[in-house]
Amino acid sequence: MSRANDVVKRVVVGRALRSDRQSEQELPKRLALPIFASDPLSSVTYATQELLVVLTLGGLAYLYLTPYLAAGVVVLLTVVVLSYRQLVHAYPSGGGDYQVASENLGRRSGGVVASALLVDYVLTVAVSVSAGVDNIISAAEGLADHRVALAIGFVVFLTAMNLRGVKESGKAFAVPTYGFVVGIFAMIAYGLFRTFTGDTPVAESAVYDVVPEEGKAGLTGLAFAFLALRAFASGCTALTGVEAIANGVPAFRKPKSKNAARTLAAMGLIAMSMFIGITALAIISKVRYSEHPAEQFVGFEEGDVQRSVVAQISAAVFGDGSVPFFYVQVMAAGILILAANTAYNGFPLLGSILAQDRYLPRQLHTRGDRLVYSNGILLLAVFAGLLIVAFEASVTRLIQLYIIGVFTAFTFGQFGMVRHWNRLLASGTVAADRLGKVKRGRAINLLGASLTGIVLVIVTITKFTHGAYLVLIAMPILYVLMRGIYNHYTRVAEELEPDDELIPLPSRNHAIVLVSKVHAPTLRALAYARATRPHDLTALTVSVDPEESRLLQEQWDRREIPVPLTIIDSPYREITRPVLDYVRDIRLKSPRDVVTVFIPEYVVGHWWEQLLHNQSALRLKGRLLFQPGVMVTSVAYQLRSSERRRDDDDGGSAPGDVRRPTVGGS
Repeated sequence: MSRANDVVKRVVVGRALRSDRQSEQELPKRLALPIFASDPLSSVTYATQELLVVLTLGGLAYLYLTPYLAAGVVVLLTVVVLSYRQLVHAYPSGGGDYQVASENLGRRSGGVVASALLVDYVLTVAVSVSAGVDNIISAAEGLADHRVALAIGFVVFLTAMNLRGVKESGKAFAVPTYGFVVGIFAMIAYGLFRTFTGDTPVAESAVYDVVPEEGKAGLTGLAFAFLALRAFASGCTALTGVEAIANGVPAFRKPKSKNAARTLAAMGLIAMSMFIGITALAIISKVRYSEHPAEQFVGFEEGDVQRSVVAQISAAVFGDGSVPFFYVQVMAAGILILAANTAYNGFPLLGSILAQDRYLPRQLHTRGDRLVYSNGILLLAVFAGLLIVAFEASVTRLIQLYIIGVFTAFTFGQFGMVRHWNRLLASGTVAADRLGKVKRGRAINLLGASLTGIVLVIVTITKFTHGAYLVLIAMPILYVLMRGIYNHYTRVAEELEPDDELIPLPSRNHAIVLVSKVHAPTLRALAYARATRPHDLTALTVSVDPEESRLLQEQWDRREIPVPLTIIDSPYREITRPVLDYVRDIRLKSPRDVVTVFIPEYVVGHWWEQLLHNQSALRLKGRLLFQPGVMVTSVAYQLRSSERRRDDDDGGSAPGDVRRPTVGGS
């Protein structure tokens, strides 16, 4: 079984890499872009769609707001990209918003940002994969009933690819990312060309009359403003993933900050251009999109499949069923699924930093065979899979939970950068030629913090009743959990810190060998215990059956074993408690002495054999470990079934071991 598992692991993950090859995994800009920017690039496929969903609630009357709200999203994206360029240069060690908030606003603020980012990364995987499946279903409507299964399958695929290493996954994901960018720009260019030449493309949904949702028609005043702000908040999903590059600066080739900043600028320019183009074509072709099309669209039958906005635009521009149409759909589905890769890089890296800072279990700081944080990758996959199943891979339902975490991190990170620049200016160490640059950076981050803070309030208010409250519950729970882990690790570190006093040697060492039968494991344990030369040695057995105890004593005497056998009666057939009481009595009589308990244990080759052996030993060992001044030693005895496991580990046969140890010598 072990060899088979190793074969499967090597096929899925690849061969292990040496630690000194870590530098080979660093990324050039051409691979960093598809790895870290696939989320913000892909989010343009559903940002316009989510904006239209909200405006359509009020009927056709409010669609005129689309270009103005889209312009607001573009301005916000521009400011955020410029703000993160400042962060990348100031904090090139990675950690992004978490590190900035922790160092400049305090650990509590850092914990808030960390909890927001962790929740956001999980949602990134769930939303991106679900959106990709949406586009697949738009091209192959017969797959609609298998939405959840497809989404889970893609999560498994992404997990396997990321376990193979950052650089290898980047090579695999580069083609779909660049293919998507080319396809979208081609669609925008051809669609605008047709429009300017008088052959305006018309979407399939343009023929539908839209019935406003109950209570949404003819809104004025605050109600109208609320609807507009809600639509703007939904459009702000175009900003998701912008922070990933700032979190992953260490993964870039040198000069890291410079390469990360250039990649960030390229990502922002491409994302903004695609978002503007898709939104313009959606307006030109009169795309209609609703969360409940059967209720809002006149003539739309229950059971009909509503295709995504990008699918409708590409069908209108290139022709439904044409080769370019399917190309755009395949590439859109591909990058939406691969957009989750941004989270697969951000979540494990952030988890590693948090583990190093004692906020998460230390296992998340351990690199796997391919020099990636494998435990973080697997943890992300599990939580994302649970969300996909719980929300049935519905983008519209999942998207409501999405951007609160994003803008929480944005806001805290930008305010942290403002504090960073203020401290730098107050220190008086800024050279005269850099003074203008520092002040400009502070102004950009202050503007970014102000805008993202306003959007955070808008998003929280407008999306709260639509599912966002779940995020506002999850984030505090995660924060409290991280604080609890931090307090535990801190407390343990304080307890383990040695003081100035020398630890006194114990007066004596009392050795106890636990005995159930006179067999080879018992004799080996006795021989090993004697070899340690304790001050005194006792063989201890618990009598639950007087006849068995009598036979055990006869065998003991017949073999002339030179260790006294102590038999403890247990009228209630307990084994653990009598042993604990016996050990405690020794400790009470001599508090400065130590007691070493030797426990014979079988070593087996199959997992199911483990269930049949050593259960009493495990329970007893677990209780003894809590006793002060008591040391527990397991004395292994390899059964024949363990030889195959040992041969698998050694790559061949191993020399035989002594099966019948004797208890001789002094």
